[in-house]
Parts: sequence; C-alpha cells; structure tokens
Amino acid sequence: MKINGGIPLKGTVKTQGAKNAALPVIAVCLLLRNGTLTLDNVPDLYDINTMLELIKDLGVEIEINRDEKNSQVIFKVPGEIKWEVSETLARKMRGSSLLLGPLLASCGKVSLPLPGGCSIGARPIDLHLKGLKQMGADIEIQNGVVHAKINGRLRGRRIYLDFPSVGATENLMMAASLAQGETIIENIAREPEIDNLAAVLRSVGVTVELEGAGGVRIQGVEKVSSGCERVIPDRIEACTYILAGVMTGGHIKVEDVVPSHIDAILAKLEESGANFKVKKDTVEIFPNKKRLHPVTIKTLPYPGFPTDAQPQMAATLALAQGVSTIEESVFQARFLYAQELNRMGADIKIARDVAIIRGVEKLQGANVKATDLRAGAALIMAGLAAEGETIVEDMVHVWRGYEAVDKKLKSLGAQVELL
Repeated sequence: MKINGGIPLKGTVKTQGAKNAALPVIAVCLLLRNGTLTLDNVPDLYDINTMLELIKDLGVEIEINRDEKNSQVIFKVPGEIKWEVSETLARKMRGSSLLLGPLLASCGKVSLPLPGGCSIGARPIDLHLKGLKQMGADIEIQNGVVHAKINGRLRGRRIYLDFPSVGATENLMMAASLAQGETIIENIAREPEIDNLAAVLRSVGVTVELEGAGGVRIQGVEKVSSGCERVIPDRIEACTYILAGVMTGGHIKVEDVVPSHIDAILAKLEESGANFKVKKDTVEIFPNKKRLHPVTIKTLPYPGFPTDAQPQMAATLALAQGVSTIEESVFQARFLYAQELNRMGADIKIARDVAIIRGVEKLQGANVKATDLRAGAALIMAGLAAEGETIVEDMVHVWRGYEAVDKKLKSLGAQVELL
C-alpha cells in the first residue's frame, strides 16, 4: 500500500463484524446435523475465507449473501461430515484449532494438523487438549497432527483453565455443548467474543450461563438445532480507526461500536488528552489543539488493555509529547513493529517486554514491512500521519483482519493506493 501522508481523516466509517468473534461461531456449525446456522455481519477477510474453505472441505454447504447492509453466511450441514481437517488449509491460520472441540464432540474423532498463521509468539493449544482429556478424550500428537477420539459422548466436568485463554475457552464451550451432563469451566476468558459465542450456542438450543466470577456453566444436549445470530462489531478495527483519527488530527465518526468493549482504550485516550465524544454506538474524534500527553500501559486479558490494540497505540504515542511506556504481558514477540516505526522517525526502544516511546514532533514517510496483522495496521496509521510517501509491504497480514481497508481510508479522504 502506498500512502501519501499528512492529511487529516474526515468523515464516517462503519465497523466490520469481529474477526475474532466470527471464527469460533462459524465453527459452531460443525455441531449440527441436518440443520442450518445463519450468521449475520460476517466480515470478508482472509482468515474468515480460509475458515469457510475448511468448513466447506469438511462437507458443509455454504451460502454467502453480501450487500451494503449485511454480510450473511448460511451453513447447511448434512447428516454426516468429515472429521479429518485439511493440512494445507489448517496450516494457513491459527484459528483452525477452533475446529477441534466441535468436530470431536459431533463426530467422535478428529485429526487436526497443528495450526500456523501467526508470528507474534508461541500460542500453544495445551489448555485445549488438557480440557478435552478431562472430558474423556484420548489424544495423541503424531508428526504435527492432533489425533483425538472418544468412546460415545464427551462427559461433563468441572474444568479450571490455568490461564484465561480465549481459544481454549471457546473450544471447550463448543465441546461441552454435546457432552453428557453439565460442564463448568472456571477462569475463562471474558472477552466480548465469548459472550457472542454463548449467544450462538443458545440459538442452537444449548443452555449456557456465563457467571460473573469468570466461569461458564453449560448443560450438554444430545443434538443441537438450527439457529441464527449476529457477529458483534470488531472492537480492534474500531480502535484502529479511532486512533488513526487521533493520530492524523482528523474529525471522524466510527459507527457500530460497542463502547463498553473498548473501555480500556478510551480510558487511555482520555488520559492522553485526546478530544473525543462517546455516544450509544458511535465514537466521534475531534482535532486536538495540543500534542497528546504520555501514558503508561500494560496489556492484559479483557477487560484490560488489549494486546491486539497495542501496536496501534504505540504508533499514536510516538507523536505524543513526552515518554510513554507499554508493557506487553500477553505475547512475547509483539514489538516487531518498533524497528519499522523507527525507520519513519519514531523513537522507540525495547527493554525486554517494555516499549519505551519518546514522542517526536513528526514522522517521515518510508518503505516499511508489516510483520503481523496489528503491526501492519500501526504502520498504515503512521503512514497516514507522516510527511511524504510511505509504502507498507506484506499487506497480506493486514487482509487477515481488516476488511476493505483501502476503500474505507479513501472514504475518509486518505490518499492510499494498492500496489
């Protein structure tokens, strides 16, 4: 992407459906037999399309209806589906691990090649496997492939997660839906995506109760029914456009936002002195008369500051007045973008798991490379705010999580071009 920077963004942009919510709720269809699952607001993204290919390869018929108002996907599931996941497709994305729980529960066995698709650090699926073993699964890993089987049905259990892993929470919730008896999972992730998954499971007839102390109670059923639900708005995409508006000194409205989902980001923006207003489902950014104040941030599981918004916040703070620090406590390789931002004139030093950001008055356009999805977003934001021309290479990472980013930016007045 070529960007001619220095132009304040102006206008209105609508948030897409959440990638991280859509991936697990798509996998719910694998619990069905001779039924349909209808999902609205499904984003058109590289990772989503890979997941749809995986689902189709397993024998599910897929109908896609997209227009300006909605992006609907209908899954028509036959009486039998395959239980062996394509190695070629599974290795394209980490989200393929979400097929493990529902396939095992519905088919009684599954072969899943260990997934790939991410460069921000180790994200093992040990917690997924540990929980499934507690529910009665026999699991072996041979030549990079997980082979799991059960005798009859999975059995409901009380499971405690050693870490509130989003993926493990989602996999075990789906597996528990067809288990015999009640499953209680404690120390679960509490991201909004978990609530969305619970809503989809309820729509297909599963009793799911989320408990305030970080637990979920699921009453397994012998068979789920057809259902329908909407994918929630993407809180990370919303934050990216909000921060791009702040960084460029723009005046933009970001619509279809759930403000409570981004409380941690909005709190830090308020602390920094950013000029914005929050309404029911809209965040409006106004130009700032002064540079932002520095802030101190530590990434944490939800409802803490999200690691997925950390690179974008670092890019924004690169133009603040003073020294900000961001401690990364979730992924160990999340700072790969810092070297690229420094090529544009930023002053970011990494000390183990802390980024020390000394704000500069302006950034300069440069040729930079996206190392991962959110790093790519941060570099695009920096290019929008920088003087001169920026070229962001390896945009394939960005398409994994941002729908039509070039068109959306052009609608806000940005001068961007895909090369």
